[in-house]
Amino acid sequence: MNKDEKPFFADGSIVGDYKPLIKYWEILKRKHREKLDEAFLTREDFEEIKKIIYEKKKMNIVELLTILKNTFKPRIDREVAVEALKEVYGTIVDPETAVDRIASIMAGWLIEASKNTGIVRFSKD
Repeated sequence: MNKDEKPFFADGSIVGDYKPLIKYWEILKRKHREKLDEAFLTREDFEEIKKIIYEKKKMNIVELLTILKNTFKPRIDREVAVEALKEVYGTIVDPETAVDRIASIMAGWLIEASKNTGIVRFSKD
């Protein structure tokens, strides 16, 4: 795995390390191929971020990340998340922490992809 490998439309501006998500995909593909689609961004995810931003108008990045992370958590396989983090970082974490980490990466990826496709804009205000 290339250390700079990133998913489509990701630029690393929000997520500094995509290795756990990429490892999560690899393990999911081996063990639970039927769940693989849930580990990628969907059109509905982009619709959700548009809706959130339209309703709130302005929000800080931390608030947006938290909202999005919580929408991704139910889609994360707990055991696979633990295994992915163990393989990437060499340490065992509890399932909640592992799910939180993978969901956070997916949330950051959605923001980066939304920015890079012109769906959202950021200001320094």
